[in-house]
Amino acid sequence: MAKRWAVPYKKVVLEYAELCGKDVKSYREFGVSRSTFYEWKKILKEGGAPGLVPRRPIALHHPRALQSDVVDKILELRQTCCLGPQRITWYLERYHGIKTSCASVYRTLVRHRLRRLPPNVGRRAVHTHRYAKEVPGHHVQADVKILSLKMGHLVARPRMRC
Repeated sequence: MAKRWAVPYKKVVLEYAELCGKDVKSYREFGVSRSTFYEWKKILKEGGAPGLVPRRPIALHHPRALQSDVVDKILELRQTCCLGPQRITWYLERYHGIKTSCASVYRTLVRHRLRRLPPNVGRRAVHTHRYAKEVPGHHVQADVKILSLKMGHLVARPRMRC
């Protein structure tokens, strides 16, 4: 694992190199590798002292991140309707045509410190799945057979004729 050097330490090493005039002596004296020393020197020359501050190794904007309007809609649904990640995902897909994963919604809520629902919000019952019609006028037929118990045996009740 690479060492993390503090900014004041980097400045001391570079200033010592300027004072003594020999780079080799300075980086050997302070126990810094040659490549690291010359990298610091290049950064100091190009960007000055602020360039020596360590930066996070991540991109500022990920190309597949949720758009700001989607994030706003997620936060609005959480605060106004008190919906959880799964219901927010369902709502966005059904009413706005926005397809996201539950994990993306959850991470967005955590990032904005809205991880937990308020304690006074109860759990909603999970309803049965909706039947989506493929074509208009499509019908569902369900047959029902009524059984009765007579003398320990199941007997089908005779059909009624109209």
